[in-house]
Amino acid sequence: MKKALLSLSFLVMAVCGMNAQKQLVSGPSISVNEETHDYGNIEYDSPGTYEFIVTNTGTEPLIISNCSGSCGCTVPTCDTNPIMPGDKSPIKVKYDTKRSGPFTKTVTVNSNATNEPSKILTIKGTVGANPNG
Repeated sequence: MKKALLSLSFLVMAVCGMNAQKQLVSGPSISVNEETHDYGNIEYDSPGTYEFIVTNTGTEPLIISNCSGSCGCTVPTCDTNPIMPGDKSPIKVKYDTKRSGPFTKTVTVNSNATNEPSKILTIKGTVGANPNG
C-alpha cells in the first residue's frame, strides 16, 4: 500500500512539473483569451465592439508594435506599452455595424513574441437589415 501511494505521489508531482514547464516560455510569449469572436446576429448600427485579452506567458516583456484590421470597417486599438510576464492587456476591436449581412474580418497583431510574432485574430457575425430601409 505504501509503495502504491508513493508511486502515485511521484506521478502527480511529475505531471505538475511538466505542466508548469509548458506554461513558461523563454522570452516574450503571446496568448489570447480566444482567437475568434463570434458576435452572432447583431442589430444594424449597434456597438460592434469586443475586447480580446492578451497575456504574456513568457519570461521577458511582450511588446505589441502594431495592430491592424483587414479593412477600414474593422478598427483595432492596442496598447504598445510593454506587457510584463504574467500580465494582460486588452486589444479593443470595433466593427462598423452600418453594413448589413454576414462578415468575417481579421486583426493582425505584430509583436516581439517568440511563439507567434504575427498573431491573427478573427471577428465574425451577421448584421441585421437597416430598419430605415
